[in-house]
Formats: sequence, C-alpha cells, structure tokens
Amino acid sequence: MAAASVAFLLDVDNTLLDNDQVQQDLSDHLEQQFGTASRDRYWSIFEQLRGELGYADYLGALQRYRADELRDAATNDPRLLKMSSFLVDYPFTERLYPQVFEVITHLHAWGPTIILSDGDVVFQPRKVQRSGLWKAVHSHVLIYIHKEQMLADVQRRYPARHYVMVDDKLRILAAMKAAMRERLTTVFVRQGHYAHDPRALADYPSADVTLDRIADLLQHDFSHLQVNHG
Repeated sequence: MAAASVAFLLDVDNTLLDNDQVQQDLSDHLEQQFGTASRDRYWSIFEQLRGELGYADYLGALQRYRADELRDAATNDPRLLKMSSFLVDYPFTERLYPQVFEVITHLHAWGPTIILSDGDVVFQPRKVQRSGLWKAVHSHVLIYIHKEQMLADVQRRYPARHYVMVDDKLRILAAMKAAMRERLTTVFVRQGHYAHDPRALADYPSADVTLDRIADLLQHDFSHLQVNHG
C-alpha cells in the first residue's frame, strides 16, 4: 500500500460512542433482573478481569460470574443466560455521539480513516459493527489489547507520512506521542469519565488539540498536514 499523506486513527469508547451510558444501561439491567448484590458482584469481577487482561471484557466477566454461580447451586439463576443477548444485541447506534458519521466523512476527505480500539475479540468488534462504525470506515478496523503498543503494526497496515490520533484518554495519547513524536498529531476529546479524571489530567501532558466534543472536528481543516507531510 502506498503511503498516504495523513491517516486518521479513531478510538471508539467515549470518543465516537458513549460507552459510559452503555455501562450504565448494563448496570441498571443487572440490578433490575438480579438485584443490587448481583450487579455489584458483576462489576467487581469485571474490574478484576480488566486488571488481569488490561482491557474491558464484558462477556468474559459474565462467563466468570456464571462459573461462580454454577459452583453454588443455591444461587444459580438460569436467567443469567439471557445476559449475553442483552450485550450482543445492544442498540449501539443509539449511543453514538452526535454527528459521528459526518465527522468520519469529513476526515475521509483528507486521508484514510481507521478505527483503532482496545478490546476483546468478540464484544468489541460486535459493538463496532452494530453501531455502524465498521461500515462507515469501510472495514478499516484495528482492535488490540494495548493499541499504544502496536504502533508498528498500525503503520505497516496503514502507512502514512503523518497520523492523527483521536482519543478520550490522555494516557494513550501521551504514550503514542512519545513513540511517534512529530509524525503524530494528538487530539483529546473531553467526553466520558476518563477525560474528566483530575488525576489523569494532571499526570499526562496536554494533547496537541483539545476538543469538547467529537463533532468539533467538523470545524478543523487538515489540509496543512497534507502540505507539510505530503
């Protein structure tokens, strides 16, 4: 593949899609169906598993939750089997931030636009597909465990003279900037709980560009990157 002048790398959770609301909907559903204790137990397992794996694994947490229940016949609830359907069939399109598809079309005018996300091998691709994002970026989707550690693979698959990374986590943006330096422009979108975490804001340097919402990208002209790096 010939190198593009500029390529755009887009995170998913809390960048293109309101994942905080997805988690809240799941939490409410767990409480309604199984009670507060079961809800809290699921999230405890979820956080434990995220610490082990390094990424959010909703279905993996559900599997571990179920395994624990099966060991205790007194608490085993067959309704738990329906929880996977709630996750897999969730209406992710309803959780996209306003004007996301317009933003993707806008970026396409300047260069290839690629989804670059962390996540598991089942639920995260499903989220990208059901939300319509997979189709919007013409199947240019990369999902890793730690995307900031896979930059060589990203550049091999999508060679470009310059890259723009759009993310809600300063930690990710800082790590990528340290690795790619002047070949990367970082865009910090202040959406979701990570983007408003005081510790994260204090611990990492500011991004090259900071936006309040993803739709603000519609006001940005990236032709200077084509000129400077073309």
